[in-house]
Amino acid sequence: MIFTALLPSLPRLASPWLAMHIPDGFLNLPVSLVCWGLAIALVALALNRVKATYKDRAVPLMGVCAAFIFAAQMINFPIPGGTSGHLLGGTLAGVLLGPWAGTLVMTVVFMVQALLFQDGGLTVLGANIFNMGLVGTFGGYYLYKALRSALGFQSWRAMAIATAITAWTSVVVGALFCALELALSGTVPLVVALTAMLVWHLMIGVGEALISLLAVSYIWRTRPGLIFDPPAVAAPRYFPYRS
Repeated sequence: MIFTALLPSLPRLASPWLAMHIPDGFLNLPVSLVCWGLAIALVALALNRVKATYKDRAVPLMGVCAAFIFAAQMINFPIPGGTSGHLLGGTLAGVLLGPWAGTLVMTVVFMVQALLFQDGGLTVLGANIFNMGLVGTFGGYYLYKALRSALGFQSWRAMAIATAITAWTSVVVGALFCALELALSGTVPLVVALTAMLVWHLMIGVGEALISLLAVSYIWRTRPGLIFDPPAVAAPRYFPYRS
């Protein structure tokens, strides 16, 4: 999804089957290394927290969530102008699993896509994980939690508003980081990158918000105990603590 909007500006480098993630050769070495460092640090921290605090019965839920997000990312929805978008899933993973387990799930999803389906380059995998996974999962969870707390933590309405806003924001912020990385790498001028990425992802974020809201709302009404921060009436909890 990230690169579909840039295809007209980069016909020499891009091809349709690489349109969802950053391909190899789009980022220079310093930018790639910084992204790798950020991704590895957050993933290592998440791995330690999951080992220390999560219950064993949360592991199957992580697997189910990873499978759902992976499958949902294969479904593209059209955007005016000949481009398309698909679910990123970072906010969905954060809401259902919390920031730590959600981060691991998104990392696994993008690793499988890169290694088995050549969906994004291996040298820039750190950037793809950071832009499309960690921004929405780690940062998105805390934005979701803040909004939900401000609007009424126990209500469906607060959860719905917080989920929709956070999912939309995660897509736009991820696109912003991607544009900055491209510009810093000298791949495309900053103005061109920002315009191409943000214009389309303002709309793509709407699709992300709707899909995330539908998924979380269904679980809220049927199995609220599966949500990382469930309403007070939900039981049993699958997670031992609140972040």
